Amino acid sequence: QVQLVESGGGSVQAGGSLRLSCVASTHAYDRICMAWFRQAPGKEREGVAVRDSLSRPTYADSVKGRFTISQSSDKKTLYLDMSDLIPDDTATYFCAARYSQICGNELGPGSYSLWGQGTQVTVSS
Repeated sequence: QVQLVESGGGSVQAGGSLRLSCVASTHAYDRICMAWFRQAPGKEREGVAVRDSLSRPTYADSVKGRFTISQSSDKKTLYLDMSDLIPDDTATYFCAARYSQICGNELGPGSYSLWGQGTQVTVSS
């Protein structure tokens, strides 16, 4: 079973930056695909960023040019570097994973069966 633990959320002013981390506790690092999602109050959960097996990133249009997804070389930690934050970025951010040896650019929540507890990001204007 994979356990995902996010950290790095907080409160920032518009224009600020944050780095989120997600540590995956599993022995199957080469058989899981991970991604970032977020959910604002009253809204559906949406995909934010994912990397495929060739490390090519896919981003939601709303965060392109401002967010960067990366992963540690041992694949144990997934990062989300967020810059130029705006109030609309306010949400609970979740790390998600699914078992697969080939990772595509899936950003639909239904594609992922494993979820972290989330970390809150609040951006004030």
